[in-house]
Amino acid sequence: MVFSLALRYLRDRSSAEELAQDVFLQLYRQLARIESPEHATWWLRRAICHRSIDEVRKRNLRPQVSLDSAPEPAFDASQPDPLLSERLRQLVGKLPEKARAVVILRYQEDLDPTEIAEILDMPLSTVKSHLHRSLALLRGRLQKQEVFSV
Repeated sequence: MVFSLALRYLRDRSSAEELAQDVFLQLYRQLARIESPEHATWWLRRAICHRSIDEVRKRNLRPQVSLDSAPEPAFDASQPDPLLSERLRQLVGKLPEKARAVVILRYQEDLDPTEIAEILDMPLSTVKSHLHRSLALLRGRLQKQEVFSV
């Protein structure tokens, strides 16, 4: 779950692996404060979302050029992908940072808006606004692409 969220958000396998590893190290250090498996899951989601947002901000300040141009491993079709098409993944990747985190948590992790609000430490109405605007934006961009591809 942690790696998957980081990978979806960052769209870079090596950065996602590193970030996931850092979050697990952070969890290990905080283990005494974790009360239950549900609390650990909540803590991990919250930590990886916040760390991913921070990582994107760092990248914007100092962009990195990757020397590793190897293709991603083939997708295992037996596991359903919540973001079905590559086109949709690209469009989600272009959303603003917090809106992207909200969409990923809602549709990849299947969390309720109240859970997302807790994890991202934002008001429920803001989460709902991000979802509403993001979905409208994605629909509009998908429709625009379909018109140009015909």
